[in-house]
Amino acid sequence: MSVALWSPPRGLRAIVEHSEIAFAKINLALHVRKRRGDGYHDIETLFAFAQHGDVLSAHLANALSLKIDGPFGSGLEPDESNLVLQAALLMQSHFGVSEGAEIRLEKQLPIASGIGGGSADAAAAARLLNRLWGLGASEQLLADILAPLGADIPACVFSQSSFGSGTGTALAFLDDSNITARYLLLVNPLQSVSTSAIFSAWNGVDGGGVGRGDIWHAAIEGRNDLEPIAAAICPAITEILDRLSLSNPALVRMSGSGATCFALFDDAAALEAARAKLDQNWWSMASMLR
Repeated sequence: MSVALWSPPRGLRAIVEHSEIAFAKINLALHVRKRRGDGYHDIETLFAFAQHGDVLSAHLANALSLKIDGPFGSGLEPDESNLVLQAALLMQSHFGVSEGAEIRLEKQLPIASGIGGGSADAAAAARLLNRLWGLGASEQLLADILAPLGADIPACVFSQSSFGSGTGTALAFLDDSNITARYLLLVNPLQSVSTSAIFSAWNGVDGGGVGRGDIWHAAIEGRNDLEPIAAAICPAITEILDRLSLSNPALVRMSGSGATCFALFDDAAALEAARAKLDQNWWSMASMLR
């Protein structure tokens, strides 16, 4: 006796959902070196990434669409002004993809907070659609395609510890064996600061480059040149840094252009002790470096 195997009607496909974490970006150090003629700045930075962040998921569809939820989702529009859809449209165009995708962004990180939220979301969308559409593209190719959308996006595509120069898009990957799995506490006063305003207020003095040896030593010896500028605009940054310093972290600093600050600890108990000292009106997230 033969048995006929059932196959779905033409045009009917199973909904298989893929997901991807948009890992929060940390600038262990950020040195501003030069103001460029094109309005941007040459910087040197040490990128590192948390194990947590926003979460994206998607399944195949006839067209591209975006749904946004999560604690910080209300501040974003699910249209082509969003970097996630911009990244998806670039992917479609570059690879000649005719299929679409229904994308969902669960926004866990504060908006415009110096930890690469929008850039990490765009990068995660590219990695997600690369798998969903079966493109088989390398991360380097994805980084190259998305670079015009933002200076942090290439680093976020890889989400690996790296030295960034130029506008931050020239990357050299580093041995991060002595920083991975360090306990990370992120804190934001829920006040946004303008990246362009902070860079515009930079005094133009080059304080020297980031060390190129051991990443941990370079981070400790480094600085964030935007930190005093951002703190002058948002005094809560200084309050957060002072509060975090009370718990003797291995490193405490502002990330990016702010207003998120971070502290690194050697164990979870020290992190939780520091978190207990925070203002309950501030946002915080406990994670580890990946």
